[in-house]
Amino acid sequence: MNVLVVSGIWPPDVGGPASHAPALAARLHESGHGVRVVTTASAPPAPQAYPVYWVSRRLPAGVRHAKVALDAARRARSSNVVYATSMVRRAAAGAAVARRPLVVKLVADEAYERARRHGLFAGTLDEFQSLRGGLRLRALRRSRNAALRRAALVTAPSAYLRGIALGWGLDPALVQVVPNPAPSVPELPPRAEIRAQLGVDGVVLAFAGRLTPQKRLDLALHAVAEVPGVALVVLGDGAERERLERVAAELGLDGRVRFLGSGSRDDVLRLFAAADAAILTSAWENLPHTVLEALAVGTPVIATSVGGVPEVVRDGENGLLVPPASPEALTSAVRRFVGDAALRERLAANAAASVAHLAEGVLLERIEALLTEVVEA
Repeated sequence: MNVLVVSGIWPPDVGGPASHAPALAARLHESGHGVRVVTTASAPPAPQAYPVYWVSRRLPAGVRHAKVALDAARRARSSNVVYATSMVRRAAAGAAVARRPLVVKLVADEAYERARRHGLFAGTLDEFQSLRGGLRLRALRRSRNAALRRAALVTAPSAYLRGIALGWGLDPALVQVVPNPAPSVPELPPRAEIRAQLGVDGVVLAFAGRLTPQKRLDLALHAVAEVPGVALVVLGDGAERERLERVAAELGLDGRVRFLGSGSRDDVLRLFAAADAAILTSAWENLPHTVLEALAVGTPVIATSVGGVPEVVRDGENGLLVPPASPEALTSAVRRFVGDAALRERLAANAAASVAHLAEGVLLERIEALLTEVVEA
């Protein structure tokens, strides 16, 4: 079987698709399948055992989108199936031109995210689903639905997102829940050694991911400012970094907040292993890989109760959940966590076991089987 993987981001980018797509590609390659990748990047990706074709993000948006679709069509002709982790409309166009089946890993509502980026809507993902909107919003929805209806199979990492997708009129038989996997944790240096390398001590919170408005990381900065004795380490980059660094400085958090920039998935795991808790302050989410990465290394999660997060993070068992967009609730949770050593110990003790059933090898094998079924159908 030859598989074309289409992913909008790729290492050294940090984020869900940049974790999942390389892991699946490596699994397929090791299993003897042919693998090709089409992605976007700011610089040539590191060489892999399979070809990675990239489109420069420096190109104008329209040119970049067209080039991705053309590259996907060209590479799909020598593939049996196209697997898209993002850039779904471009992957769908490429698969249609090449007359190849499409499997989509649905990670978000692209219509909603584009509407927010273009200032067409400022509410939540759930509110967006019942909004009729104007011509542009309806066009975004039609474009999203048309791409997904070309798919032979759509997988959603959470029951929450599957429910959202079914509201778009997709066939329930073609939409399956396949959770994001918890990573296989490599042998890591001792925690004290990683903390020494990072230059942190005391209670440490960690965030890893793209710095976008969705993540509302400013809430975490304000919570840290309100709670003495806690530090925050941020791994990742994005459009919000400059603003967040400015907010941290205005809050007087020099020495308590560090922005590390981009890093690899191993860097993410090392960071979480060094931290006392991962923090996720998103306004909306599907099921973030970073939540699973943190829990897999034994680190509890303080998170907003959005999307599929409550399907994995259980309040008081392996983390703490707070309502979204509530600075007071987040600050209270951070203060409680910092001030209660017994709570920190209990949450950490439960973390790794809580995601053992989501072992990466098991779930990647399931995706491989689903791709095979689509090819053989």
